[in-house]
Amino acid sequence: MHRQVYHSQSIQAWEQRWFAQQNSSYALMQQVAWTIAQRLVPIFQQQNIQNIAVCCGQGNNAGDGYLTAKYLKQYGFDVDIYAAELGASQDLHSAAQEAVDAEISIHSGFVFQKQYDAYIDALFGIGLNREVDSTWQQIIQSINAETGLKIAIDIPSGLQANTGQPLACAIKADYTYTALGLKAGLFTGQGKEFAGQVEVISLIPPDTALEPLAQLSPTYISLPQREAFGHKGRYGHVLVVGGHADMGGAVMMAAESAFSAGAGKVTIVCHEKHHTAILARSPNIMLRDINALTKAEIQQLLDHVDSVSFGMGLGRDDWSEQQYFNWFPKINAAEHLHVVLDADALWFLAEHPETLKAQTYATPHPGEAAKLLGSSVKDIEADRVAAIYQLQEKYAGQWVLKGSGSLILQDRLWICTAGNAGMGTGGMGDVLAGITASLKAQFAEQIQLHEIVTLHALAGDVLAEHGMRGVQAHQMPAAVYQVVNQGCINE
Repeated sequence: MHRQVYHSQSIQAWEQRWFAQQNSSYALMQQVAWTIAQRLVPIFQQQNIQNIAVCCGQGNNAGDGYLTAKYLKQYGFDVDIYAAELGASQDLHSAAQEAVDAEISIHSGFVFQKQYDAYIDALFGIGLNREVDSTWQQIIQSINAETGLKIAIDIPSGLQANTGQPLACAIKADYTYTALGLKAGLFTGQGKEFAGQVEVISLIPPDTALEPLAQLSPTYISLPQREAFGHKGRYGHVLVVGGHADMGGAVMMAAESAFSAGAGKVTIVCHEKHHTAILARSPNIMLRDINALTKAEIQQLLDHVDSVSFGMGLGRDDWSEQQYFNWFPKINAAEHLHVVLDADALWFLAEHPETLKAQTYATPHPGEAAKLLGSSVKDIEADRVAAIYQLQEKYAGQWVLKGSGSLILQDRLWICTAGNAGMGTGGMGDVLAGITASLKAQFAEQIQLHEIVTLHALAGDVLAEHGMRGVQAHQMPAAVYQVVNQGCINE
Protein backbone atom coordinates (compact mmCIF):
# COMPACT_ATOMS: atom_id res chain seq x y z
CA MET A 1 0.00 0.00 0.00
CA HIS A 2 1.45 3.35 -1.01
CA ARG A 3 1.94 5.92 1.75
CA GLN A 4 -0.56 8.71 1.31
CA VAL A 5 0.11 12.40 1.88
CA TYR A 6 -2.57 14.93 2.78
CA HIS A 7 -3.28 18.64 2.62
CA SER A 8 -3.45 20.23 6.07
CA GLN A 9 -7.04 21.35 5.48
CA SER A 10 -8.06 17.76 4.72
CA ILE A 11 -6.49 16.63 8.00
CA GLN A 12 -8.29 19.38 9.94
CA ALA A 13 -11.63 18.54 8.30
CA TRP A 14 -11.07 14.84 9.07
CA GLU A 15 -10.49 15.70 12.73
CA GLN A 16 -13.68 17.75 12.86
CA ARG A 17 -15.73 14.91 11.37
CA TRP A 18 -14.25 12.61 14.02
CA PHE A 19 -15.20 15.02 16.80
CA ALA A 20 -18.70 15.46 15.33
CA GLN A 21 -19.22 11.74 15.99
CA GLN A 22 -18.92 12.50 19.72
CA ASN A 23 -15.27 11.53 19.91
CA SER A 24 -13.26 13.58 22.41
CA SER A 25 -10.76 16.10 21.06
CA TYR A 26 -8.92 16.06 24.39
CA ALA A 27 -8.71 12.27 24.40
CA LEU A 28 -7.15 12.45 20.92
CA MET A 29 -4.62 15.01 22.19
CA GLN A 30 -3.76 12.63 25.03
CA GLN A 31 -3.36 9.71 22.63
CA VAL A 32 -1.06 11.71 20.34
CA ALA A 33 1.14 12.79 23.24
CA TRP A 34 1.21 9.32 24.80
CA THR A 35 2.22 7.72 21.49
CA ILE A 36 4.96 10.30 20.88
CA ALA A 37 6.33 9.72 24.37
CA GLN A 38 6.43 5.98 23.77
CA ARG A 39 8.30 6.51 20.49
CA LEU A 40 10.80 8.83 22.16
CA VAL A 41 11.65 6.69 25.20
CA PRO A 42 13.84 4.13 23.36
CA ILE A 43 15.56 6.91 21.38
CA PHE A 44 16.33 8.85 24.53
CA GLN A 45 17.55 5.74 26.33
CA GLN A 46 19.79 4.74 23.43
CA GLN A 47 21.30 8.23 23.20
CA ASN A 48 21.65 8.76 26.97
CA ILE A 49 19.23 11.68 26.97
CA GLN A 50 17.92 12.67 30.38
CA ASN A 51 17.28 16.44 30.43
CA ILE A 52 14.50 17.58 28.11
CA ALA A 53 13.06 21.02 27.33
CA VAL A 54 9.55 21.11 25.87
CA CYS A 55 8.77 24.38 24.06
CA CYS A 56 5.04 25.16 23.95
CA GLY A 57 3.23 27.84 21.98
CA GLN A 58 -0.33 29.10 22.30
CA GLY A 59 -2.49 26.61 20.38
CA ASN A 60 -3.46 22.95 20.49
CA ASN A 61 -0.03 21.92 19.24
CA ALA A 62 1.22 23.27 22.57
CA GLY A 63 -1.31 21.02 24.32
CA ASP A 64 0.41 18.03 22.73
CA GLY A 65 3.66 19.41 24.14
CA TYR A 66 2.36 19.79 27.72
CA LEU A 67 1.03 16.25 27.72
CA THR A 68 4.16 14.79 26.12
CA ALA A 69 6.16 16.47 28.89
CA LYS A 70 3.92 14.87 31.52
CA TYR A 71 4.26 11.38 30.05
CA LEU A 72 8.03 11.69 29.66
CA LYS A 73 8.31 12.70 33.30
CA GLN A 74 6.31 9.61 34.24
CA TYR A 75 8.98 7.59 32.42
CA GLY A 76 11.60 9.15 34.68
CA PHE A 77 13.07 11.88 32.52
CA ASP A 78 13.99 15.34 33.83
CA VAL A 79 11.57 17.62 31.96
CA ASP A 80 11.13 21.40 31.93
CA ILE A 81 8.55 23.35 29.95
CA TYR A 82 9.16 26.73 28.31
CA ALA A 83 5.91 28.32 27.28
CA ALA A 84 4.12 31.27 25.75
CA GLU A 85 0.94 32.67 27.28
CA LEU A 86 -1.89 30.16 26.95
CA GLY A 87 -4.42 30.64 24.18
CA ALA A 88 -8.17 30.26 24.51
CA SER A 89 -8.46 26.52 23.82
CA GLN A 90 -10.00 24.58 26.71
CA ASP A 91 -8.03 21.49 25.68
CA LEU A 92 -4.82 23.51 25.91
CA HIS A 93 -5.69 24.73 29.41
CA SER A 94 -6.51 21.19 30.51
CA ALA A 95 -3.20 19.90 29.13
CA ALA A 96 -1.25 22.68 30.85
CA GLN A 97 -2.98 21.86 34.14
CA GLU A 98 -1.93 18.22 33.81
CA ALA A 99 1.68 19.38 33.47
CA VAL A 100 1.27 21.56 36.59
CA ASP A 101 -0.24 18.63 38.48
CA ALA A 102 2.75 16.51 37.42
CA GLU A 103 4.96 19.10 39.15
CA ILE A 104 6.87 19.99 35.99
CA SER A 105 8.68 23.34 36.09
CA ILE A 106 7.03 25.73 33.62
CA HIS A 107 9.07 28.77 32.60
CA SER A 108 7.41 31.77 30.99
CA GLY A 109 9.21 32.54 27.74
CA PHE A 110 12.07 30.75 26.05
CA VAL A 111 15.23 31.74 27.87
CA PHE A 112 16.70 28.34 28.67
CA GLN A 113 17.91 27.96 32.24
CA LYS A 114 20.46 25.30 31.32
CA GLN A 115 21.62 23.18 28.42
CA TYR A 116 19.33 20.25 27.61
CA ASP A 117 19.96 16.96 25.89
CA ALA A 118 16.79 17.32 23.79
CA TYR A 119 14.34 20.05 22.76
CA ILE A 120 10.75 19.24 21.84
CA ASP A 121 9.08 21.72 19.50
CA ALA A 122 5.36 22.31 20.18
CA LEU A 123 5.24 25.98 19.14
CA PHE A 124 3.05 25.95 16.00
CA GLY A 125 0.93 23.30 14.30
CA ILE A 126 -0.15 22.74 10.71
CA GLY A 127 -2.48 25.73 10.64
CA LEU A 128 0.36 28.25 10.36
CA ASN A 129 0.08 30.11 7.04
CA ARG A 130 1.63 33.47 7.80
CA GLU A 131 5.25 34.45 8.17
CA VAL A 132 6.29 34.24 11.80
CA ASP A 133 7.07 37.61 13.33
CA SER A 134 10.50 38.73 14.52
CA THR A 135 9.89 37.61 18.12
CA TRP A 136 9.03 34.06 17.09
CA GLN A 137 11.88 34.04 14.58
CA GLN A 138 14.29 34.75 17.43
CA ILE A 139 12.74 31.95 19.51
CA ILE A 140 13.02 29.46 16.66
CA GLN A 141 16.59 30.48 15.92
CA SER A 142 17.53 30.17 19.59
CA ILE A 143 16.18 26.60 19.68
CA ASN A 144 18.05 25.73 16.47
CA ALA A 145 21.24 27.11 18.01
CA GLU A 146 21.10 24.61 20.88
CA THR A 147 23.19 21.48 20.46
CA GLY A 148 20.66 18.93 21.75
CA LEU A 149 18.42 16.61 19.76
CA LYS A 150 15.43 18.39 18.19
CA ILE A 151 11.99 16.77 18.02
CA ALA A 152 9.01 18.38 16.28
CA ILE A 153 5.41 17.54 17.15
CA ASP A 154 3.22 17.38 14.04
CA ILE A 155 5.40 19.68 11.91
CA PRO A 156 8.57 21.71 12.53
CA SER A 157 7.33 25.10 13.71
CA GLY A 158 7.60 27.71 10.98
CA LEU A 159 7.39 25.19 8.12
CA GLN A 160 4.35 25.55 5.86
CA ALA A 161 2.60 22.18 6.02
CA ASN A 162 1.62 21.98 2.35
CA THR A 163 4.44 23.68 0.45
CA GLY A 164 7.50 22.79 2.48
CA GLN A 165 8.59 26.42 2.60
CA PRO A 166 9.81 28.01 5.84
CA LEU A 167 7.71 30.98 6.86
CA ALA A 168 10.82 33.11 7.37
CA CYS A 169 12.48 30.38 9.46
CA ALA A 170 11.64 26.98 10.93
CA ILE A 171 12.81 24.47 13.52
CA LYS A 172 15.43 22.07 12.15
CA ALA A 173 14.22 18.79 13.62
CA ASP A 174 16.01 15.49 13.85
CA TYR A 175 12.65 13.72 14.23
CA THR A 176 9.13 14.81 13.33
CA TYR A 177 6.12 12.97 14.75
CA THR A 178 3.24 14.09 12.60
CA ALA A 179 -0.32 13.50 13.81
CA LEU A 180 -2.98 11.50 11.94
CA GLY A 181 -1.49 11.71 8.44
CA LEU A 182 1.57 12.76 6.46
CA LYS A 183 1.71 16.33 5.15
CA ALA A 184 3.19 17.24 1.76
CA GLY A 185 5.40 19.96 3.19
CA LEU A 186 7.44 17.39 5.09
CA PHE A 187 8.70 15.89 1.83
CA THR A 188 8.93 18.55 -0.89
CA GLY A 189 10.37 22.04 -1.22
CA GLN A 190 12.67 22.67 1.74
CA GLY A 191 10.74 20.26 3.96
CA LYS A 192 13.43 17.55 4.03
CA GLU A 193 15.91 20.09 5.42
CA PHE A 194 13.71 20.75 8.45
CA ALA A 195 11.73 17.55 9.09
CA GLY A 196 14.48 15.00 9.73
CA GLN A 197 13.16 11.47 10.19
CA VAL A 198 9.38 11.52 9.81
CA GLU A 199 6.96 9.16 11.57
CA VAL A 200 3.20 9.35 11.46
CA ILE A 201 1.03 9.01 14.58
CA SER A 202 -2.02 7.32 13.07
CA LEU A 203 -4.79 7.08 15.66
CA ILE A 204 -8.19 7.43 13.98
CA PRO A 205 -9.60 5.49 11.02
CA PRO A 206 -9.76 7.26 7.64
CA ASP A 207 -13.29 8.03 6.49
CA THR A 208 -14.69 8.09 2.97
CA ALA A 209 -14.42 11.87 2.72
CA LEU A 210 -10.67 11.89 3.32
CA GLU A 211 -8.78 12.23 0.02
CA PRO A 212 -4.99 12.21 -0.30
CA LEU A 213 -3.15 15.07 -1.94
CA ALA A 214 -0.34 12.80 -3.15
CA GLN A 215 1.40 9.52 -2.59
CA LEU A 216 5.02 8.84 -1.68
CA SER A 217 6.82 6.97 -4.41
CA PRO A 218 8.07 3.62 -3.06
CA THR A 219 11.83 3.26 -2.86
CA TYR A 220 11.86 -0.39 -3.86
CA ILE A 221 11.36 -0.73 -7.61
CA SER A 222 11.27 -4.21 -9.16
CA LEU A 223 12.09 -4.56 -12.83
CA PRO A 224 11.46 -7.82 -14.69
CA GLN A 225 14.40 -10.18 -15.09
CA ARG A 226 15.61 -10.52 -18.67
CA GLU A 227 14.72 -13.61 -20.65
CA ALA A 228 17.52 -15.98 -21.63
CA PHE A 229 16.63 -15.63 -25.32
CA GLY A 230 16.42 -11.81 -25.33
CA HIS A 231 18.28 -9.65 -27.84
CA LYS A 232 18.91 -5.95 -28.42
CA GLY A 233 15.79 -5.58 -30.52
CA ARG A 234 13.61 -6.55 -27.56
CA TYR A 235 14.98 -3.89 -25.20
CA GLY A 236 14.08 -0.71 -26.95
CA HIS A 237 15.77 1.79 -29.25
CA VAL A 238 16.33 5.24 -27.71
CA LEU A 239 16.90 8.34 -29.81
CA VAL A 240 18.66 11.29 -28.12
CA VAL A 241 18.30 14.57 -30.02
CA GLY A 242 20.17 17.76 -29.13
CA GLY A 243 23.82 18.71 -29.01
CA HIS A 244 24.37 22.22 -30.36
CA ALA A 245 27.89 22.83 -31.71
CA ASP A 246 28.81 24.42 -28.39
CA MET A 247 27.18 21.81 -26.11
CA GLY A 248 28.01 18.15 -26.59
CA GLY A 249 28.14 16.80 -23.05
CA ALA A 250 24.40 16.69 -22.38
CA VAL A 251 23.55 14.22 -25.16
CA MET A 252 26.49 12.03 -24.12
CA MET A 253 25.26 11.76 -20.54
CA ALA A 254 21.68 11.11 -21.63
CA ALA A 255 22.74 8.38 -24.07
CA GLU A 256 25.17 6.66 -21.69
CA SER A 257 22.49 6.67 -18.98
CA ALA A 258 19.99 5.17 -21.42
CA PHE A 259 22.37 2.28 -22.05
CA SER A 260 23.08 1.89 -18.33
CA ALA A 261 19.35 1.61 -17.66
CA GLY A 262 19.15 -1.31 -20.10
CA ALA A 263 18.25 0.05 -23.54
CA GLY A 264 19.09 -2.32 -26.40
CA LYS A 265 20.14 0.42 -28.82
CA VAL A 266 20.86 4.12 -28.49
CA THR A 267 21.31 6.68 -31.27
CA ILE A 268 22.42 10.28 -30.79
CA VAL A 269 21.50 12.95 -33.31
CA CYS A 270 23.69 16.00 -32.72
CA HIS A 271 26.21 18.34 -34.32
CA GLU A 272 28.90 16.28 -36.05
CA LYS A 273 31.75 18.02 -34.17
CA HIS A 274 30.84 15.92 -31.10
CA HIS A 275 30.91 12.57 -32.88
CA THR A 276 34.58 11.79 -32.27
CA ALA A 277 34.32 12.50 -28.54
CA ILE A 278 31.16 10.42 -28.23
CA LEU A 279 32.69 7.40 -30.00
CA ALA A 280 35.84 7.70 -27.89
CA ARG A 281 33.71 7.43 -24.72
CA SER A 282 31.00 5.06 -25.90
CA PRO A 283 31.61 3.24 -29.20
CA ASN A 284 28.31 1.38 -28.77
CA ILE A 285 26.33 4.57 -29.42
CA MET A 286 25.11 5.11 -33.00
CA LEU A 287 25.43 8.61 -34.44
CA ARG A 288 23.73 10.87 -36.98
CA ASP A 289 24.60 14.42 -37.97
CA ILE A 290 21.68 16.66 -37.06
CA ASN A 291 22.55 19.10 -39.85
CA ALA A 292 22.62 16.44 -42.56
CA LEU A 293 19.16 14.94 -42.05
CA THR A 294 16.30 15.72 -44.38
CA LYS A 295 12.76 15.90 -43.09
CA ALA A 296 12.08 12.50 -44.64
CA GLU A 297 15.11 11.02 -42.88
CA ILE A 298 13.97 12.51 -39.58
CA GLN A 299 10.61 10.85 -40.00
CA GLN A 300 12.25 7.57 -40.93
CA LEU A 301 14.36 7.68 -37.78
CA LEU A 302 11.32 8.38 -35.61
CA ASP A 303 9.44 5.49 -37.23
CA HIS A 304 12.16 3.04 -36.15
CA VAL A 305 12.74 4.00 -32.52
CA ASP A 306 10.69 3.49 -29.37
CA SER A 307 11.45 6.64 -27.43
CA VAL A 308 12.99 10.07 -27.91
CA SER A 309 14.85 12.24 -25.42
CA PHE A 310 14.75 15.73 -26.90
CA GLY A 311 16.30 19.05 -25.97
CA MET A 312 19.54 18.40 -24.05
CA GLY A 313 22.18 20.89 -25.18
CA LEU A 314 20.01 22.02 -28.10
CA GLY A 315 20.70 25.70 -27.43
CA ARG A 316 18.42 28.69 -27.83
CA ASP A 317 19.70 30.51 -30.90
CA ASP A 318 18.20 30.66 -34.40
CA TRP A 319 19.79 27.34 -35.37
CA SER A 320 18.32 25.74 -32.25
CA GLU A 321 14.86 27.11 -32.99
CA GLN A 322 15.00 25.73 -36.52
CA GLN A 323 15.98 22.31 -35.20
CA TYR A 324 13.16 22.46 -32.65
CA PHE A 325 10.63 22.96 -35.43
CA ASN A 326 12.26 20.28 -37.57
CA TRP A 327 11.74 17.72 -34.81
CA PHE A 328 9.04 18.65 -32.32
CA PRO A 329 5.93 18.54 -34.57
CA LYS A 330 6.91 15.08 -35.79
CA ILE A 331 7.79 13.83 -32.32
CA ASN A 332 4.56 15.12 -30.82
CA ALA A 333 2.48 13.58 -33.62
CA ALA A 334 4.04 10.10 -33.44
CA GLU A 335 1.57 8.07 -31.40
CA HIS A 336 3.94 5.12 -30.86
CA LEU A 337 6.72 7.20 -29.32
CA HIS A 338 7.44 7.84 -25.67
CA VAL A 339 8.90 11.34 -25.55
CA VAL A 340 11.04 13.04 -22.91
CA LEU A 341 11.23 16.84 -23.14
CA ASP A 342 13.99 18.51 -21.17
CA ALA A 343 16.22 21.58 -21.11
CA ASP A 344 16.03 23.69 -24.28
CA ALA A 345 13.05 21.80 -25.69
CA LEU A 346 11.10 23.10 -22.69
CA TRP A 347 12.35 26.62 -23.35
CA PHE A 348 10.98 26.51 -26.91
CA LEU A 349 7.77 24.86 -25.72
CA ALA A 350 7.27 27.86 -23.44
CA GLU A 351 7.86 30.19 -26.39
CA HIS A 352 5.48 28.19 -28.63
CA PRO A 353 2.94 26.40 -26.39
CA GLU A 354 1.46 23.16 -27.72
CA THR A 355 -0.70 20.40 -26.25
CA LEU A 356 1.42 17.37 -25.46
CA LYS A 357 0.34 13.79 -25.99
CA ALA A 358 -0.16 11.53 -22.98
CA GLN A 359 3.15 9.66 -23.50
CA THR A 360 5.20 12.84 -23.17
CA TYR A 361 7.28 13.26 -20.03
CA ALA A 362 8.38 16.84 -19.35
CA THR A 363 11.07 17.29 -16.70
CA PRO A 364 11.60 20.96 -15.79
CA HIS A 365 13.56 22.35 -12.87
CA PRO A 366 11.93 25.34 -11.11
CA GLY A 367 13.53 27.86 -13.47
CA GLU A 368 12.18 26.06 -16.52
CA ALA A 369 8.78 25.66 -14.86
CA ALA A 370 8.70 29.41 -14.23
CA LYS A 371 9.40 30.04 -17.92
CA LEU A 372 6.68 27.59 -18.95
CA LEU A 373 4.11 29.27 -16.68
CA GLY A 374 5.22 32.86 -17.22
CA SER A 375 5.95 33.27 -13.52
CA SER A 376 9.03 33.34 -11.28
CA VAL A 377 11.12 30.75 -9.50
CA LYS A 378 9.91 32.26 -6.22
CA ASP A 379 6.29 31.66 -7.30
CA ILE A 380 7.06 28.05 -8.27
CA GLU A 381 8.81 27.26 -5.01
CA ALA A 382 6.11 28.99 -2.96
CA ASP A 383 3.66 26.25 -4.01
CA ARG A 384 5.24 23.45 -6.00
CA VAL A 385 2.08 21.34 -5.91
CA ALA A 386 0.00 24.10 -7.47
CA ALA A 387 2.72 24.71 -10.06
CA ILE A 388 2.87 21.14 -11.35
CA TYR A 389 -0.91 21.01 -11.71
CA GLN A 390 -0.78 24.28 -13.65
CA LEU A 391 1.85 22.82 -15.98
CA GLN A 392 -0.29 19.80 -16.78
CA GLU A 393 -3.41 21.91 -17.18
CA LYS A 394 -1.66 24.22 -19.65
CA TYR A 395 0.30 21.65 -21.68
CA ALA A 396 -1.17 18.17 -20.88
CA GLY A 397 1.33 15.28 -20.80
CA GLN A 398 3.06 13.97 -17.68
CA TRP A 399 5.35 16.12 -15.56
CA VAL A 400 8.29 16.02 -13.18
CA LEU A 401 9.01 19.16 -11.18
CA LYS A 402 12.59 18.50 -10.17
CA GLY A 403 14.21 19.53 -6.91
CA SER A 404 14.27 18.31 -3.34
CA GLY A 405 11.23 16.08 -3.01
CA SER A 406 10.62 15.99 -6.78
CA LEU A 407 6.94 16.01 -7.71
CA ILE A 408 5.64 13.68 -10.41
CA LEU A 409 2.20 14.21 -11.93
CA GLN A 410 0.73 11.37 -13.97
CA ASP A 411 -2.93 10.58 -13.41
CA ARG A 412 -2.19 11.39 -9.75
CA LEU A 413 0.51 13.22 -7.83
CA TRP A 414 3.56 11.45 -6.42
CA ILE A 415 6.44 12.69 -4.27
CA CYS A 416 9.93 11.22 -4.56
CA THR A 417 11.58 10.90 -1.15
CA ALA A 418 14.92 9.52 -2.38
CA GLY A 419 17.84 11.63 -3.59
CA ASN A 420 20.22 14.04 -1.92
CA ALA A 421 21.72 17.51 -2.13
CA GLY A 422 24.80 16.16 -3.89
CA MET A 423 22.65 15.75 -7.00
CA GLY A 424 22.42 19.52 -7.35
CA THR A 425 25.03 19.58 -10.11
CA GLY A 426 25.07 20.09 -13.87
CA GLY A 427 24.00 17.15 -16.01
CA MET A 428 21.77 15.32 -13.52
CA GLY A 429 18.70 16.30 -15.53
CA ASP A 430 20.28 14.91 -18.70
CA VAL A 431 20.82 11.62 -16.88
CA LEU A 432 17.16 11.54 -15.81
CA ALA A 433 16.06 12.23 -19.39
CA GLY A 434 18.15 9.32 -20.67
CA ILE A 435 16.92 6.92 -17.99
CA THR A 436 13.30 7.89 -18.62
CA ALA A 437 13.59 7.34 -22.37
CA SER A 438 15.38 4.03 -21.79
CA LEU A 439 12.93 2.51 -19.31
CA LYS A 440 9.91 3.66 -21.28
CA ALA A 441 11.42 2.16 -24.45
CA GLN A 442 11.84 -1.14 -22.61
CA PHE A 443 8.68 -1.33 -20.54
CA ALA A 444 6.24 1.32 -21.85
CA GLU A 445 3.26 1.45 -19.47
CA GLN A 446 4.65 -1.35 -17.27
CA ILE A 447 6.81 1.22 -15.50
CA GLN A 448 5.46 4.49 -14.15
CA LEU A 449 7.14 7.87 -14.34
CA HIS A 450 7.40 8.19 -10.55
CA GLU A 451 9.27 4.87 -10.41
CA ILE A 452 11.79 6.12 -12.96
CA VAL A 453 12.36 9.34 -11.03
CA THR A 454 12.90 7.28 -7.88
CA LEU A 455 15.44 5.01 -9.60
CA HIS A 456 17.35 8.10 -10.72
CA ALA A 457 17.29 9.45 -7.15
CA LEU A 458 18.42 6.11 -5.73
CA ALA A 459 21.36 6.11 -8.13
CA GLY A 460 22.28 9.53 -6.77
CA ASP A 461 22.11 8.12 -3.26
CA VAL A 462 24.51 5.34 -4.26
CA LEU A 463 27.02 7.96 -5.43
CA ALA A 464 26.60 9.95 -2.22
CA GLU A 465 27.22 7.03 0.14
CA HIS A 466 30.71 8.36 0.90
CA GLY A 467 29.80 12.05 0.73
CA MET A 468 27.57 14.39 -1.25
CA ARG A 469 30.14 17.05 -2.08
CA GLY A 470 31.71 16.45 -5.47
CA VAL A 471 29.14 14.03 -6.93
CA GLN A 472 29.16 14.45 -10.71
CA ALA A 473 26.58 13.52 -13.32
CA HIS A 474 29.02 11.66 -15.56
CA GLN A 475 29.51 9.19 -12.68
CA MET A 476 25.82 8.29 -12.69
CA PRO A 477 25.73 5.52 -15.34
CA ALA A 478 27.56 3.06 -13.05
CA ALA A 479 25.15 3.84 -10.22
CA VAL A 480 22.17 3.57 -12.57
CA TYR A 481 23.43 0.15 -13.67
CA GLN A 482 23.51 -0.87 -10.00
CA VAL A 483 20.01 0.25 -9.04
CA VAL A 484 18.22 -1.12 -12.12
CA ASN A 485 19.70 -4.54 -11.36
CA GLN A 486 18.63 -4.60 -7.72
CA GLY A 487 15.41 -6.35 -6.83
CA CYS A 488 14.79 -7.86 -10.28
CA ILE A 489 12.00 -10.43 -10.38
CA ASN A 490 11.08 -13.13 -12.83
CA GLU A 491 8.44 -12.19 -15.35
